Amino acid sequence: MLDKIAESLKTAVSRIRHFDDEASLKRALEELRKALLKSDAHYKVVKDLIAKVEIKTKQAGIQKDRFAKALEETLFETLAAAGNQGFTFADRPPTIVLMVGLQGGGKTTTSAKLAKYLKERGKKILLAAADLQRLAAVEQLRRLSEQIEAEMFSASSPIAAATGALKRAREGHFDAVIIDTAGRLAIDQTLMDELKAIKNAAAPHETFYVADSLSGQDAVKTAAAFHEQIALTGVILTKFDGDSTGGIAIGLARQLGVPLRFLGVGEKLDDLEIFIPERIVSRLMGGGDIASLAEKVGAAIDEKKAKELGRKIKKGSFNFNDFLDQIEQVGRLGNMKSFLSMLPGAGGLADKLGDVDLQNSDEIKRARAMIQSMTEREREDPDLLNPSRKNRVASGAGLNIDEVNRIIKRFKNGAKLAKQLTGKGGAARLESFFGGQNSLRMR
Repeated sequence: MLDKIAESLKTAVSRIRHFDDEASLKRALEELRKALLKSDAHYKVVKDLIAKVEIKTKQAGIQKDRFAKALEETLFETLAAAGNQGFTFADRPPTIVLMVGLQGGGKTTTSAKLAKYLKERGKKILLAAADLQRLAAVEQLRRLSEQIEAEMFSASSPIAAATGALKRAREGHFDAVIIDTAGRLAIDQTLMDELKAIKNAAAPHETFYVADSLSGQDAVKTAAAFHEQIALTGVILTKFDGDSTGGIAIGLARQLGVPLRFLGVGEKLDDLEIFIPERIVSRLMGGGDIASLAEKVGAAIDEKKAKELGRKIKKGSFNFNDFLDQIEQVGRLGNMKSFLSMLPGAGGLADKLGDVDLQNSDEIKRARAMIQSMTEREREDPDLLNPSRKNRVASGAGLNIDEVNRIIKRFKNGAKLAKQLTGKGGAARLESFFGGQNSLRMR
């Protein structure tokens, strides 16, 4: 999601070729200006950022590393301009969160994502359905709440939904209440009056504006209009994994005076990340985001199972039960492009893979269906799969024999590679493996 702008910033830094060369600094600043404007950063934010980078670079002495450091520092100052990131709980529960925004921005889904994020951190969350304008909004929130196993409260009016949810939260000792409100296709006074009434009744600790990052600077203008009338405390950017060029994130906090709190980075309910300026700057400067990657992997992968798997791989006893278990665990990592974007220098590999969903790609679905059509003995001993058994498995999984043979071949190659990687020189083999691939896109 930030690969294009990161590459452009890298190009800008490369313009500095000689020590104390003002002409090269001028070229670098112009390249930087073009890159930021192209990424949809606001022109006033860009102008301010360029001026600061120039001053800092000249003060330190014109040099590539010093220019890069000045850029990194200034990006951080710009991103962190308005303070808080992530979620802040009230001194006394329940923490009340009002979710606002235009229709189509992903407000209801984001409410459920936020609830899941908090629930996974041991909090008891209540979702309140106060969007009675959009058909099926209540039912959508109900389905999402069931998926994350969170309670939902609804009523016959937005005010009743908000106040009733607060009463239920206090009685049930909930840690937080997330109130999903109605939106419109455009701002109107009716919408604002309704939101003001809900806010007065609920007295929220947080008012989060949910913005579609694909709408660029229009999202900032709309957020500013909401902020003027109902006083926002934070912004959540959705669809940040799409074709967003990233510039909106760079200038939003400084333009609004409101912190960017979370990023929606995919369609799954797990795809919500805290906006942490240091980590975004690291990605922009080509350093990846190892901290977020470690958190994501830690949440998805069972440590005990991983150790047991390592032992089985070394012994060469990796079977289809293990393979199925790994499919389920790795699937929780979500979108492969988003995952790889956190690795330093892996932007090109992420682009090759495209938007591969690690859990719901066609290839993963076929592999899962094939394994589930096997007997327990066949799963434990892949060598039992003779032509007759393969035909039976193919029929049970709704696949043809060529598809079954291809999946089995990939399984065996993967098991062989995994065993090699656990031995001496594993990292070099991994580099050779990826370097030799003509195409990494899953079919």
